[in-house]
Amino acid sequence: MPAAVVVGGGIGGLAAAVALHRIGWRVTVLERAGAFGEIGAGLAIWPNAMRALAALGLAEPTAAVAGVETRGGVRDRAGRWLSRTDNGDVARRHGWPLLMVHRAELLGVLLTALPAELLRAGGEVRAVRPDGAGAVVEHAGGRVRADLVVGADGLRSRIRDQLWPEAGPPRYGGCTAWRTVTGPLAGRGTDGALFWGRGERIGFAALPGGRFYCFAAARMPEASPEDPHAGLVRRFGGWPDPVPELLAAVPEAAVLRHDVYETPPLASYVRGRVALLGDAAHAMEPTLGQGAGTALEDAVTLAACLRTDPDPDTALARYDRLRRPRTRAIARRSARLGAVGLAAWPPAAWLRDSAARLVPSRLLLRSMDPVLSWVPPEAAERGTPGGRVRTDA
Repeated sequence: MPAAVVVGGGIGGLAAAVALHRIGWRVTVLERAGAFGEIGAGLAIWPNAMRALAALGLAEPTAAVAGVETRGGVRDRAGRWLSRTDNGDVARRHGWPLLMVHRAELLGVLLTALPAELLRAGGEVRAVRPDGAGAVVEHAGGRVRADLVVGADGLRSRIRDQLWPEAGPPRYGGCTAWRTVTGPLAGRGTDGALFWGRGERIGFAALPGGRFYCFAAARMPEASPEDPHAGLVRRFGGWPDPVPELLAAVPEAAVLRHDVYETPPLASYVRGRVALLGDAAHAMEPTLGQGAGTALEDAVTLAACLRTDPDPDTALARYDRLRRPRTRAIARRSARLGAVGLAAWPPAAWLRDSAARLVPSRLLLRSMDPVLSWVPPEAAERGTPGGRVRTDA
C-alpha cells in the first residue's frame, strides 16, 4: 500500500487526506497546531467546490451544515443596487446553488471522514528531503518516509520555502481584509449583498442559525497597526443598512484582520514526489470566493491522477498540467476583480458603478462559467453532463 504524508490540517490538507484514503493510500496528516481546528469565519461553496465534495462523498454532510443565499448583488456606497443576482439561476445553470458555510463546520465534515489514527496534531514539519522514489519528512514527533508528500501548509508554506526557494515570499496584494460572523439575528432573511465604495468594500452573506458572515477590504499600507474590531467599525459602521446592524451584532473578539497576499506563480506545483496544493501553491485574493474551492479541486484531482496512473511520477505531472493553468487563471481573475471593487480614484469608481448597472445579470453569471463548470477529471473523461475540466478562467 503506497504511503502519503499530508502536511497541513486545513481544508485543502484534510480533503487531500480523504481523497487519498478513499483510493487506498496509507495517509498521515501532520498539523503544526496542537489540535485540528479552523480559525476563520465563513466561506462560499460554489458549484465547482460542491462537485469536488461530492467526489469525496461529502456533498450531503456539507449541505446539511450550510445555508443557501437566496439573492445577492452589488450596491454602491449610497446603498443603491448596481446589479442583482438570483441564486436559483446558479443552481439551474450549474446543478448546485451557492452555499455558505462556517469554515469550522466544513472542517468538521472533513474530519469525520478520516480515521482518528491518521491525524497527528503538534506535528510541526522541520524538513523534507528526497529519498529515492519518495521523501523523508522530519517533524516534531520524529521522522516518516512516504511515497508522496502533499504540501498543504498554507500561504507561508514551509514546504514551498524549502523546495521552491526560487519562488520567493508571497506578495502583498495592496489591501487588508476583515472577516467575522455575527451573533444570531432574527428576521433578516437569507439575502446577501456586496457594497462598493472608493478603495473599500464590505459584504455579507447568510449562515445557518440566523448568523451572517461579514467580509470587508480596504486599500492600506502593509502591516498597518489597527485593532481588528475597532478598525472595522470605524471604517464601515456608517455605511448603508443593514451594515450597522450587522456590525453591532459582532463580538469584539470575533473579528479577524489580515493583509492579503498572493503566491508568486510557480513553474510547477510538483518537485520530485512532493506536490503543493491550496494556498501553498496558489494563494489568491478572496474576490471570487474560490480559495477553498480550488483547494478542494486540487485534492480531488491529485487523487484521481494517482488512481488512474500506476506511475506516481506520471500522475503528478498530470496533476500539475491540470491544476496550474486553471488556478493561475482564477488567481489573475480574482486580482482583476479585486482591483475593480477597490477602485479609489473617483472617476474610476464612477465608471465601475455605471458599467455594473448596464451589464445584465445573466451575462455576469455566464462569465463565471469557466470557473463554476469544473468537474472532477474522472467525470470529465466519462463525458458527464455539466462540462469538462476547465483550464481557463
